[in-house]
Formats: sequence, structure tokens, C-alpha cells
Amino acid sequence: MKWGIPLTSASIDIRLTIGGDAGQGVESSGAGFSKALSRGGLEIFSLSDYRSRIRGGHNFYQLRISDRPVYSHADPVHLLIALTRETIDVHLDNTVPGGGILYDEEFASEPKDIEAQGRKPLPMPLTAIAKEHGSRVMMNTAALGAAAAVLRFPLSYLEDVIQDNFAGKGQKVIDVNLAVVRKAYRLAVERYGNNFPWSLPAETLEHLSKRPKRIILHGNHAIALGAAAAGCRFIAAYPMTPGTSIFEWLTAHANQLGIVSKHAEDEIAAVCMTIGANTMGVRAMTSTSGGGFSLMVEALGMAGMVEVPLVIVLAQRGGPSTGLPTRTEQGDLLFALHASQGEFPRIILAPGTIPDCFRKTWKAFNLAEKYQCPVILLTDQFLASSLRTLEWQEIDTRELEIDRGATILPGEPLTQDGPYQRYALTESGVSPRVLPGHPDGVYAMTTDEHTPESHISESSEVRIQMMTKRMRKLDTAVAEMDGPSLYGPEEAEQTLICWGSMYGPCREAVNQLNRDGIQVNMLHFSDLWPFPLDKSLPYLERIRSGIVVEQNYTGQFARFLRMNTGYTADRVLNKFDGRQFTPGEIASNVREAELVHG
Repeated sequence: MKWGIPLTSASIDIRLTIGGDAGQGVESSGAGFSKALSRGGLEIFSLSDYRSRIRGGHNFYQLRISDRPVYSHADPVHLLIALTRETIDVHLDNTVPGGGILYDEEFASEPKDIEAQGRKPLPMPLTAIAKEHGSRVMMNTAALGAAAAVLRFPLSYLEDVIQDNFAGKGQKVIDVNLAVVRKAYRLAVERYGNNFPWSLPAETLEHLSKRPKRIILHGNHAIALGAAAAGCRFIAAYPMTPGTSIFEWLTAHANQLGIVSKHAEDEIAAVCMTIGANTMGVRAMTSTSGGGFSLMVEALGMAGMVEVPLVIVLAQRGGPSTGLPTRTEQGDLLFALHASQGEFPRIILAPGTIPDCFRKTWKAFNLAEKYQCPVILLTDQFLASSLRTLEWQEIDTRELEIDRGATILPGEPLTQDGPYQRYALTESGVSPRVLPGHPDGVYAMTTDEHTPESHISESSEVRIQMMTKRMRKLDTAVAEMDGPSLYGPEEAEQTLICWGSMYGPCREAVNQLNRDGIQVNMLHFSDLWPFPLDKSLPYLERIRSGIVVEQNYTGQFARFLRMNTGYTADRVLNKFDGRQFTPGEIASNVREAELVHG
């Protein structure tokens, strides 16, 4: 792929955090505000951080606002919206000097305490406004109204979102929330006017408001859309964060899309149901996280042995065991590569962006059927739940093709001479697959080693033939794997090497560093197995100094890259605390290394 040119500085780059207790509507407030900003023509990237319990405990939502596309969250923030006193205590240090702290007057926080730490206090009677109109639960609505006023963002977009979000609860609920947001907006304008230095320029907003309408999605929604576009007609899953919202979205739209959705009793049942549906010729998938995937591995091997298509979304989180249920990590790469006993072909894709989630999902369905093997789509909490504005053409089905490979549909003639051999020896390793019910293609399925006719066999000759046949699929499929993409100046002194969801933070870090005069580019991998060696080596050979950046302890991708190419990175930059790398963290590490090594 071509070398990209880093973006110049955006004229708008405002970051804010909304914080409060679980149950206070922190995530819904952030998502609603993101939607309003997007409708106003702005680009957004947002990230939710929440604990693994339903109520209580501190949650927060980070939102980045720009007039140009943004690919990651960033620290520190310019405006902190505190729904609890704890939010101020936790996030004050991550607010820029001079940044605003918008909080409820009921906290009894002395403004001088905030001022003494170099921040601007913005107290508001948020709870009082909410109570005046019926209930304190609308405090978050009041906070959004006040924040919109401080940022000088037109209230009309927020009003539109409130009407949409509460449409199912009746006009009375809509009206009281509108009254709350309007009063908070008016009062904040009176108190703080144009005094906030990071407010949105009116002339820029006027220009951006004329943009065509766009969409706002997170990675799991894009995967669900990709599955639907690819012809998925069955999903079975057992809910497990962060993969659950794929299942939820397809279930919510099942009647519209003609999809059968099954909430299985556990992950073993879910993957077995999915294999059964695929056996009958239905495009089917399951979604899970590391713990659920651990339960699926025996069935994964079964799909490999009986050569049935299978699409599994493995949305990674911190492990082992229950680990960090709502946090992010890239700790399952080598597990996905080696899961289940023995050797059999599998394909591993790791999308890097939200549009990539859409494209890689329908590609996964095509590859699963074409090569009659499991395809694992590796994502993580960060990519699964981060929202970003997209142009409609980024989720475009015009390039989508349905490729069912060597599948013989009912009514179609067999392509073999003589009795049907389900596992016929072929040059590509892929045998013509007849769906059950074809009168000329009766066969048995067995998870034991078997002959081309699918009879159980322990013959050494048969074992060699069949293992070689199955594994030849990888030699054929590698031609369809995308090589790495590169971003940044071609003659860079240093290269950030990353995979999967690290695309956004590394891309933003490249932009920061090049604006500071440090030449850095990025090499990003998304199609991981079979590894596209011939497409990767030319790029690896051009690297002067390579830094692998990944979210795990052991440097799994650095090892994976060395195993497949012999390339050894100069450094590995790891993070494994459950929180996503920010572009600033990556850029700071590169700058520090520059100072040390000069």
C-alpha cells in the first residue's frame, strides 16, 4: 500500500471527559453528546471506561472533537464534566492547566481549591435544575446542556438527539428533558459566556454544519453490519464483554435482516450451533471473548477436521481467567494461532479501524466458505466500543462480493466424476462441498481422520494425504491476505510496528512526532495468518529502526513477526494495564529514546 502523508494540525482539537458513578448515565450521555457533535458536522472519537459491575464505582467517558478525522482518544483533556465529587479527585490532574471543571454546586467544592491547582471552576446547579423538572436522574442531561454552552455548541443538535433517544418513552419524557437541557444551557451562557478558551469557533461551526450527514459507529456495530452485508443468517452466542454488542445488534435487527439469533446456554453450545448451521449451508457466526473462546477450542478443531466454514469474533480483554472484564488487551494473538490440539488451517484477521471491522467481517465470511476452515476475527475492547464519525462511503457495500467458493448448492450438478468424495484430494486443498440433501452427494462426517470418501482411517498413507491436503489451503489462501499498510514519510528514521487496534493511536503518534520534527512512520498489520510474507518483507527491509507497539506483556506480535520473517525489532513498547495506549504515551516514549540515543 502507499505511504500516507501525516495530517497537518487541525484547527479544532478539543478533548473532554464525563465522569460519574455507574448508573448515572455516563456512557449514554457521552454517546448522546457524540451524536449531537457529529450532527453538527464535527469529527469525534470517543472511548468509554467502565467497571465490571452494574451500579456503583467510578466510570468515565472520553470524547475528542475535531474538524478533521481523528483515530484515537488523547490526553490531557480541556473540559472535565464531573457528575460526582470523586470525578474531580480522579481526573483533575489529567485536565490541562487552565482547563474547565464543570461540576454540581451540591458537591460543596470550593472553587478556590480548583483555582489553586490551575484549573477553571465552572459550578452549576445541575441537580437543582433536574429536580425542578421532576427528577435528579436528569442531572446528566443538565450537565450536557451546560457543557454545550461552555463549548459554544448550538443547542439545537442536542435537542434533536434528546428527541430521538427518548422517542420510545413518550412526549412527556422528551419535554422534561428538553426543559432541563435548555435551562442549563441558558444559565451556563449567562455565567460563563465566551470565557472558555477551548470553545468552538462560530465561523467553523457554520462551515461544518453544511457537510453531508455522516454516521457514527463503534467497531462491534461495524462487524454486525459487515456480517449482515455478507449474508449471515444465523448467530449463536453467550454474552461476554466486549463481544456482546455484536450479538445484541444482530438480535435487535433479526426480523429486518432475516437472521436467526440464538442465546445459547454457554459458549460450547454457541460454537457447535454455529458449526451446525454452516454445515447446512447457512452463513453463521459466533462472538465471544478470551474466556468463551477457551471453551470453544475443541469445537474449533472439529471444524478444522470436518472442513466446515466457521467465523468467530474473538474480542480480547485482559486475562487470564475472568481477568479485566471491561478493559482492553491484545493478549490472545498466539492463543488464536495455536488454539485446539493438532494442526489444521485457520485464518486470522485483525481489523485496525472501524471501517476495517466492516470490510474484514465480510471478507471473513468469504474466506471461511472458500477455504472451508475457521476464520478468527481478532478485535479488543478498545476497537469494539470506541465511537467514531465516518463518511457513508467508508461503510460501502458496492465493493462487496459473496464468494461461496467450491460450494455446490441444491439443484447444481456435481463437479466430480464417479461417487462423491467430500474430501477429494485437490491441488488447492479445497474439496467441492455439497450441502446435505443433495441426492448425488451423500456423505458422512467424522472427527476422526478419514479418507477422501469420509471413511474413518488410521492408515499412515491416508493421514499424510489428508493432512497435506488440508494444510495446502494455507498455501492457496495466503495470496488473499493483505500485506501491511504504511503511513508517514517514506525515509523515516524510526518505524512504529503495530497490529489490530493499535492503528489509531500509532497513526496519531506519527502525526505528533512529525510535527515536532522527529521523522517516524507506521507499519500496520491486519491480515495475520496465513502470514503474507512476500508482501511484508519489502517493507520490513526498509525499516531503519523498528519499535513494536502492542497491548500485552510478552510482546506477542514481536515474537510472531520474528517467527515468520526473521525480523527482530529494535525495541518493544508494551502496555498491559487494561487501558489503551494514547498517542501521547507512544510519542513521549519515542522522544525519550531520541534524547537517550540522540
